[in-house]
Amino acid sequence: MKSNINYKLYLVTDRGILKGRDIAEAVEAAIKGGVTLVQLREKDISTMDFYNVALKVRAVTRKYNIPLIINDRIDIALAIDAEGIHVGQSDMPCSITRKLVGDKIVGVSAATIEEAIEAEKNGADYIGVGAVFPTSTKEDARAVSIELLSKIKDTVSIPVVAIGGINSKNVDLLKPANIDGIAVISDILAKEDITLASKRLAIF
Repeated sequence: MKSNINYKLYLVTDRGILKGRDIAEAVEAAIKGGVTLVQLREKDISTMDFYNVALKVRAVTRKYNIPLIINDRIDIALAIDAEGIHVGQSDMPCSITRKLVGDKIVGVSAATIEEAIEAEKNGADYIGVGAVFPTSTKEDARAVSIELLSKIKDTVSIPVVAIGGINSKNVDLLKPANIDGIAVISDILAKEDITLASKRLAIF
């Protein structure tokens, strides 16, 4: 497990809510507001486009020494030498992902205690748990109660990051779960002032 990663404010990208704004500029603005980790998530573009976007975002994250995680696409993560990869339950198994990416950061999505235990056993560095609140950015998100989130945190020894519908108005509800960080999409990238939006969440 990598112990020097700060999971406190984890930005997950979604170009669809940027209203045409440049993704690299948006990521930079978020980092200036306190984002500590960035996941580049692209679902509906070609491999070449994903690669080119990833290169632009990586230039920004390296400028600020912020780890870049690529969602799902191990080939892109390796091609641009990103710091890590995040996989879901329907993506490449964690154990195989670990073999392919070596000592890079590996994150796994989990919505049950069993999935979290399995991910840790198979070499995950952290668990992304959610959706803890209703979300419009992931149609197939499974609901996870704050009570279950807390139980997952108590069960595994690797960092746990909550995701799903988290915003500055409901984030305090997650504090009793004693998690290691929050992953946010809309409440940062959909805002007019991305840096200010990040600052409001960086107090978690």
